[in-house]
Amino acid sequence: MGVLELSSESAAGVSGYVRLNDVAARAGCPCVPFQTINAPEIVNVVRSWRPDLLFVVGLSQLVREELLAVPRWGCVGFHPTRLPRGRGRAPVAWLVWDSPTDDGAATFFLMDAGADAGPVFVQEPFPVGPDDDAGDVVAAIEAAIDRALDAWLPRLLAGEWNPLPQDESLATWNGKRGPEDGLIDWSQPAERIHRLVRTAARPHPGAYTHVDGVKLIVWKSAVETRLPMRGTVGRVLGVDGGWVVQTGAGLLRILESEWPDGLPPRRVGVGTRLGTACGDELHRLRQRVEELERRIRRLENPPAE
Repeated sequence: MGVLELSSESAAGVSGYVRLNDVAARAGCPCVPFQTINAPEIVNVVRSWRPDLLFVVGLSQLVREELLAVPRWGCVGFHPTRLPRGRGRAPVAWLVWDSPTDDGAATFFLMDAGADAGPVFVQEPFPVGPDDDAGDVVAAIEAAIDRALDAWLPRLLAGEWNPLPQDESLATWNGKRGPEDGLIDWSQPAERIHRLVRTAARPHPGAYTHVDGVKLIVWKSAVETRLPMRGTVGRVLGVDGGWVVQTGAGLLRILESEWPDGLPPRRVGVGTRLGTACGDELHRLRQRVEELERRIRRLENPPAE
């Protein structure tokens, strides 16, 4: 028996990364860090444990057939969607983005060479509300995992082994999301920006905009429907109780934000423009390039003495 742990050196950009060494120590198990789950030395370590089952939870790397074949009974995977719907990458973010049209589910399944495609042992649903953010969904997943395991593990220990095949005709797939997908486009409607903020919330990197060229991370927001005002898209119209910003359709109130470490905060008041005006930035960049070209020409062709 043992625990494999993604090494901290390989965890850059991994949302919600946690160490497992303390958990393994409390259980009296060895804990082996890895960078690549399918590396030959890791496969050999697992072989030496001679496991009946290998649980693979919260890992974005695909487990290849050599490792899948090591446990005597098989590898059990986990995915927080109603498989076969929602296979693939960034399931928490996509659950928030799709809410409330689709709920999640703590799903344990027998892994095969496909991505989230094996037969299902247990599936415990949980709701995703219209105002839930990524942190709320993570908490709901953890509670659903407890319920799923409480229902399934006693049956497993009693010898039941009857995973049910997924219906391939119902399968859908989600693609990768990255930190750059959190950039706020203030020309979008307030409802859509609020959805982006909820999707990119902790433990994800956060939605973001710029103030005078400095990045501002937006953690929480709300659609403002009570104020009878309007303004230019991206302008701050009010500051009481959070910055109120004009969007492409409606107002958005920024309730929690953060400046990156090491960067001086910018003053945000009524009239401050959030985001980047691409036309203005290109014009300023062109002016700087032209000035540099003039300086280079002067250096290359100095005036005669």
